[in-house]
This record gives sequence, C-alpha cells and structure tokens, in this order.
Amino acid sequence: MKIIHFSDTHLGYSDLDILNDENINQREADFYDAFSQVVEQIKEIKPDYIIHTGDLFHRSSPSNRAITFALEQFKIINSLNIPFILIAGNHSTPRTNLSSPILKIFENFENIYVSYEQKYKKIEFEDALFHTLPHMNDETTALSQIELCEENIDTNKKNIMMMHCSVGASYLMQEFGEWVFPSTKECIFEKMEYVALGHWHGFGRVGKHENVYYSGSTERTSLNDKRNSKGFIEVDFDNTTNSKTTSLFHMPRNIEFKEIRIRPIVQKELNCEDYENALIDASDTTNAIVEVKLTNLTPLQSIDIQNIEIKKLFPHAMSVSVKREFKLSSNETNLADIEALSLEEFFLQHIKEDANEKEFERLKGKVQELFAQYEELSNDTN
Repeated sequence: MKIIHFSDTHLGYSDLDILNDENINQREADFYDAFSQVVEQIKEIKPDYIIHTGDLFHRSSPSNRAITFALEQFKIINSLNIPFILIAGNHSTPRTNLSSPILKIFENFENIYVSYEQKYKKIEFEDALFHTLPHMNDETTALSQIELCEENIDTNKKNIMMMHCSVGASYLMQEFGEWVFPSTKECIFEKMEYVALGHWHGFGRVGKHENVYYSGSTERTSLNDKRNSKGFIEVDFDNTTNSKTTSLFHMPRNIEFKEIRIRPIVQKELNCEDYENALIDASDTTNAIVEVKLTNLTPLQSIDIQNIEIKKLFPHAMSVSVKREFKLSSNETNLADIEALSLEEFFLQHIKEDANEKEFERLKGKVQELFAQYEELSNDTN
C-alpha cells in the first residue's frame, strides 16, 4: 500500500506585489504551480490513497481564483479513482460559526473525503482506517476527541491518524488559535501505522516517534523558511498481515520525501567597509527572491547607497529586498540623548561625525528633503 501525504498548500497566498504575464500576483501563481506539481507526481506514482493534512487555502474565505483553481485540480484527482482524504487546518477554519467551512464545496466529489467539523471523524475503507482530527478552535474539546479516536482503532486494518496541530513546542508556529497536541496523549501514536501531520512548514519526523511526520508546506509563506526544501511524502507499507506481538503493528517500509521545484530564495551580503571595491556574484539569482544585507554601514553611506542602486546588481532576479546593518561606533548616543532629539536631528548628528564640512552641507539638504517627504506622507495617512 502506498500513500501520498502533502499539506499546507495555502492556495491564494500572495506577496511582493509583483504581477506575472497573466496579471496574477507572481507569488500566488507560485503556490498554484507547486500544487500542480504534486498532482502530476500523484499521476505517476498512482498511490492507493492521497491525504492532505490541512491549510489547503491560505484563508477561510479564499478568492474566487483560488477556489476555481482548487476545483479544477480536485476534478483531476477525482478522475484518478484514488481516495483523497483531507482535513481542515487553522487557516481554512472559520473563527466563528457565522461562516460556512470552505471544504464543504468538495463533498460532492465521489473520491474526495473531507473532515472539517472541528471534531474526530472516522473515514474507513476495506484495508485502511483514517482517523481525522482537523483543526479545533476550542482546545477544551480536543482531549475527548483524541480519546474517541483511540476507541476506534481497528487492528485488522492499517490505522492512519491525520491532524493539523503542533506536536511539541518545537513545532509551534505562533499563530492565532494554534492547536497544541497534549503530550500526555502521544502514546496513541504507537497504536497507529502512520501519523500524518500538517501545520509545521518543514518536512521532518517528530522526536522519537518513527511513524510521525510533518510533510511540510509545498511553498514558502515566509522568507525565514528559505532553508526548507518543499514537496510531499510517499509512504510505502509492507503488505503483510498484522503482527500483534509488536507495539507498532505494521510500520511503513519506507517513508520518502519527494522534492518539488520552487522559486529559490537567495541571500547576499555586502560589506560596506569597502563598498567601492566589493564584488557580488549574481549568477545564481535568475528568477529568485533575493535578500541583500548591507553590513558595516555608516549613516553617511546609508544616504548615498540607494536601494535602487543595489537592485540593479541583480537584473534577472524576481524581487530584491535590502536590509541595512549599521556599524557600531565608539561614541554611540545613549537612549536619553536620542529621545531628546528628533529623528532628523539625530541622523544629521551622525552624518556630521563622519563627513567633512563640505560633504555635510551637501548631504544636509538631501536629508531634510527626505524627512520633509516622510512627514508629508505621514500627514496624508492620518
């Protein structure tokens, strides 16, 4: 038996305000492309079951485009005649009862089974039993639902547990309404053949549990996620009868992470102590999201080095963001001094320390102009 496990596809996510040739936010299109890649892999692998452990959409009320894309892809999956089981995550679960759960729209597909009602649901087949625990806004009900799950274990079938939550503090996402699985109930994992998790965006096995895995997300919703590869899990079980002499009845024979191609995030560092002679390699930044960190920067340089100048160094990147890290001086102004000055005065004082009189006079007007524009914009928004 083979199972494809993927999660946290966040359809409808958008970022960076860059449009593609079809006038769609480029990052939104990246998430659609990642989902399509998984569907193409499903066609090739032809698993016995497909499972998705939450956050299909980025919002509980997704856009028409995100819904339309999902329906088109689900139609393809449904035509494969492979059971597809999916649960709701915290992003796809309404925070109040006033909104209808978005996953209801898939209930009319013959081969698609959804669990979104914030309670335990058993989805049963001839050889496998899927114990689904979707996201729950009310954690006080979780314990009773976990116990109900345990009561429904069938040792004559492969038991697959599906959840969207944090298992242990290491997998907290610091999000609103995050559900944390109680550590006192982790013993239930030993009674399952496989525990499929969603919520954490990195692939990995959970602690000491050999059968408990996060598949991770299929794309990056944060630049801080740049170290993680993205894809899905292929779980391969032995087709042997149950062995009741072991705590794990029939463990997966193989759990393999399958990577998909996504847009790279590339970090570059530019040391401003020798800015004029600094060399930077842009050969690996084509179509990439590029983060440039300027280090050892002085206030004087900060005025002369404009972001647009840095972005020109990466002409083939999709986007370039610039972070500035200022060099610490030996005569740092203390907090009380800063509070007594306006931000403009504070900045001018720093420039005066680093520049000669002629250079200071040149930059003084430039700084005053910049701060005048800032104040004008601030007043317009108030």
